[in-house]
Amino acid sequence: MNNLLPAGWSECSLNDVSSVVTKGTTPTTSGASYTQYGIKFIRVENISKDGHIDESDLKFIDHKTHQLLKRSQLHAGDLLVSIAGAIGRSAIVKENNLPANINQAIGIVRLHNHEVIPEFVRFSIESPYIAKQINDSQAGNAQINLNLAQLGGLKLYRPPLPEQKKIAAILSSVDEVVEKTRSQIDKLKDLKTGMMQELLTKGIGHTEFKESPVGWDCALLEEVATIQTGIAKNSNSKGDMINVPYLRVANVQDGYLDLTEIKYIEIDKGRLSRFSLQTDDVLVNEGGDFDKIGRGAIWKGLISPCVHQNHVFVVRTMKDQLLPEFFNYLSGSQYGKNYYLSCAKQTTNLASLNSSQLKMFPVLLPSIAEQECICRTLGAIDDKQRLLEEKLAGKINIKKALMQDLLTGKVRVNVDTRELADA
Repeated sequence: MNNLLPAGWSECSLNDVSSVVTKGTTPTTSGASYTQYGIKFIRVENISKDGHIDESDLKFIDHKTHQLLKRSQLHAGDLLVSIAGAIGRSAIVKENNLPANINQAIGIVRLHNHEVIPEFVRFSIESPYIAKQINDSQAGNAQINLNLAQLGGLKLYRPPLPEQKKIAAILSSVDEVVEKTRSQIDKLKDLKTGMMQELLTKGIGHTEFKESPVGWDCALLEEVATIQTGIAKNSNSKGDMINVPYLRVANVQDGYLDLTEIKYIEIDKGRLSRFSLQTDDVLVNEGGDFDKIGRGAIWKGLISPCVHQNHVFVVRTMKDQLLPEFFNYLSGSQYGKNYYLSCAKQTTNLASLNSSQLKMFPVLLPSIAEQECICRTLGAIDDKQRLLEEKLAGKINIKKALMQDLLTGKVRVNVDTRELADA
């Protein structure tokens, strides 16, 4: 922590500024189970990255269980901190969230409001200097979680209340822009989903993959494209070896490629052409979690040479019959996802797709002109979404910089001296 604090600032722990630091319990511990309605039961999944409680996927417990779990009954103004799973996420409990209870993966910090502003503390929990404390506390631990002693021991900087209030207001205003931008992105995603449903699957029954009643031809994917499997990481190739970048399942997102982390693999030069990606190749994930199976994106040759692992298929379309962009949209639509899930081999909570099943994908084939029109329409939505995501990334970076400056006192906010005198 910084020893050169601004005048009037102090350093404290969460224990110093709270009356309670505790956590929740799983209902099954007391022999209870979830109910269809009743008292809200908040889990880590309900604490959003934006610092809000997301009630879209709540569990519930009955009133009797809520009374048994009295220690973890929530109050308005409580600071919630995830101490297992997505560690370090936080949110402030509002009146509209109550009555509610929590599970054992969430800590409750009941703050002294005459000493700290809850929103100021929440932003401090998100800050880089507390993130470092959390990381340091986990060094050498096989399982990442915070115990209550570690949670209560987290150190933060404490300016006078008026400064806390001003800092929280500034960061909250940035949060509002971030949240608004995320909402715009979500609306565009919903719009795209609806348009894909309309443009790609109108008249198509999702339980039977048959010829389109709207007059489009239908062909198996192997009839209009070549399907290529990738190279195994532990391939026992011998010869003149070369170290090249390769794409994994993690790089292939839903409709785009994430190239922020590229791994390398050694491959025999003689095999390089066999596995090298070509511009406009459609990459399709073999499997993983159910939301990853069949996920695809188009390769635009940003890295050359580049190969793909054996868990990522390459679909190289015959462009006079099937545009790569059209197949990518069709594959990522509900029509495509339903096909992949209908033939996926499931092991525990994972699913996988083999090359034979991919070759049998029933491709809808409107004319090339109509494919181009559909791709332009959906591409325009993609372009708008991309711009909003760039805006979102910029706002998040601004927030990080502000947090680093404001929460450490590196940059001071202007506060009326009369407010400071009353603090």
